[in-house]
Amino acid sequence: MLLDAALLSTGMDDIAGTARDLEERGYAALWASEVDHDPFLQLFAAGQATGRLQVGTAIAVAFARSPMTLATTAHDLQRYTRGRFVLGLGTQIKPHVERRFSMPWSAPAARMREFVGALRAIWDAWQEGTPLRFEGEFYRHTLMTPMFSPPAHEWGAPPVYLAAVGPLMTRLAGEVADGLLVHGFTTERYLHERTLPALDEGLASAGRGRADVAVTLPGLVVSGRDEAEMAAAASAVKATIAFYGSTPAYRPVLELHGWESLADELHGLSVSRREDKWTAMRDLVDDEVLATFAVVAEPADVGAAVRRRYDGLVDRFSVYASYPAPLDLWTPLVESFR
Repeated sequence: MLLDAALLSTGMDDIAGTARDLEERGYAALWASEVDHDPFLQLFAAGQATGRLQVGTAIAVAFARSPMTLATTAHDLQRYTRGRFVLGLGTQIKPHVERRFSMPWSAPAARMREFVGALRAIWDAWQEGTPLRFEGEFYRHTLMTPMFSPPAHEWGAPPVYLAAVGPLMTRLAGEVADGLLVHGFTTERYLHERTLPALDEGLASAGRGRADVAVTLPGLVVSGRDEAEMAAAASAVKATIAFYGSTPAYRPVLELHGWESLADELHGLSVSRREDKWTAMRDLVDDEVLATFAVVAEPADVGAAVRRRYDGLVDRFSVYASYPAPLDLWTPLVESFR
């Protein structure tokens, strides 16, 4: 299992310095998310400042773009980082795609299948000189002239990872992707009983093996150097669990554990007009739910706890800490992975 890191908003003012620091500490990769910043600009800076660290999007919103625009950006980043770029894609949800990005929405798994196919057809045209003839239900790319074709480079097309929660997208990752980005709102049991079986179905249908797809997890972790820090971390992670748990798309994770009533309460509060609804939602998440979703351990014990829970299930792990945490807090974790 490799240990990765996530680029947080606290590192925005010195991305190059943060990336160099993470590389020196021994992290394997740095992931940037498309939330309130452009992840590609961040990863360009990180990639230029480092020589070993992989850099990837976890995630970039596929349906906010056309395959051609994204293929160009990813092709360039693969060149600028000398083969260290990973394109991690997610669908986002319908309201954001239609109302925030003003882009079309349709069956997400079917559209994503075409999106990945279109990316690879475009990259083949640039890298191998294959005529561009991609014609699908959602995307058509049939024009590529020399003026608009970037030169091939020695690092080839970047790997494509897909984010998935439900079985359809997880199976699709097994069929067409190089990696699976597991959502942080998951549990060991959900990985065992839902995620990995669906992934295996996709792999089998495509004649592929488990080694063909890297499973990556940003795992929730509660840790701190004293009781006060532990309590603050627990409160923040409970709020994160409550936020995700209120969303119908993530309800199956709670249902697997028999927590349907919690899902109902969280969703009901989330759409209510209560002024204290976010605090009330957080307080519905008890310590049992917290320990099921998150590794709860002192800094010296986090590494062993992560391995007990996820060894054999995931190939790459990064800390999902929804609270301020200095990098030094994770030094024992990094050392345990060396």
